[in-house]
Amino acid sequence: MAENADGSEKSEEPTEKKLRESREKGQIPRSRELTTLLVTLSAALFLMFYGAQMIEDFEVIMIKGLSFDRSVAFDTLKLFDLIGALVETAFYLILPFLLVMTFIALVAPVLLGGWSFSVKAMSPKLSKLNPVSGIKRMFSTKALLELFKAFAKFTLVLSMAVFFIYTTFGEILALGIEPLRSALGHAGSLIVEAFIFVSLSLLIVAAIDVPFQLWDHNRQLLMTKQEVKEEHKQQEGNPEVKGRIRQVQREMSQRRMMEKVPDADVIITNPTHFAIALKYDTESMQEPIVLAMGVDFMAAQIRTVATEKNITIIEAPPLARALYYNAEIDQPIPYDLFKAVASILAYVYQLKEHGKAEEVDFEALPIPDNMKTDIE
Repeated sequence: MAENADGSEKSEEPTEKKLRESREKGQIPRSRELTTLLVTLSAALFLMFYGAQMIEDFEVIMIKGLSFDRSVAFDTLKLFDLIGALVETAFYLILPFLLVMTFIALVAPVLLGGWSFSVKAMSPKLSKLNPVSGIKRMFSTKALLELFKAFAKFTLVLSMAVFFIYTTFGEILALGIEPLRSALGHAGSLIVEAFIFVSLSLLIVAAIDVPFQLWDHNRQLLMTKQEVKEEHKQQEGNPEVKGRIRQVQREMSQRRMMEKVPDADVIITNPTHFAIALKYDTESMQEPIVLAMGVDFMAAQIRTVATEKNITIIEAPPLARALYYNAEIDQPIPYDLFKAVASILAYVYQLKEHGKAEEVDFEALPIPDNMKTDIE
């Protein structure tokens, strides 16, 4: 396993964020051997199919260039016109080959790692101008590995070339006794065959280099457990900060809730653990609304405000518990609790209008069994 600068082991696979940042920096897997293979093989195949026609066309150009009228040789303008026409014709002959090679040279690197344009990778780095750093890179493990790879590639290509010459040695010697035109054509075909044969030998190099580049790229991006934790913390946010944010949000919500308590018509309590503030306006509301609710300290605050604002406080433990566990703030009360709440509101309205009201058993209000709770 790779180790970090502080000695910690890099054993964790790179995260999506790490991979994305590496692409932004231009750090993507690339195989020069794959590019070399595709370029040389494409050139060889192009010459195999169109090489003969190109040679014939160039032969015509050479004949025209060497067999011109005597007057042209003594006329500078005509001579330059002839040379320009021959150069233009030659350019258009090799243009398809150049276009194919350019296309392959652009596409081949993208096959491994995809397309990437990074301004960071293009920006100059002063560290590269440091001679000490340059010497270290020259004798680094990666540099020695590249040297070994270059030597192995040279040996392989040389071996394949020698093998091809050995197997076609008889044909090569026979070129000397063939007619000139036939010998030139035969030599051209042998050169193209040799080009293809040697290019195919690079398949072995590319087959080894591509998996190695993928492995080496992933190895360089490996992370320590601490780095993964730090990145996760950055993405998810510091737990302490998040906890503080939730606390502030909760406090703001409670503050807004407490500001509504003075508008309540009645406070239903447990009597000490729970407190629920209800409001019902017959003209603007179809059902009672829960303005605020709280437990323990918050319940005490609600009762304190209610006392200061002369809001009626009713001790109805079963209903208080049922509302606390089934109702929501700023929402109508549950439909199944309408009768129980209506009894309390009727009692409160009687107190406000007449100063007295019919006695109500707040312990025996109609509460459905599924909403009852024994929690105090």
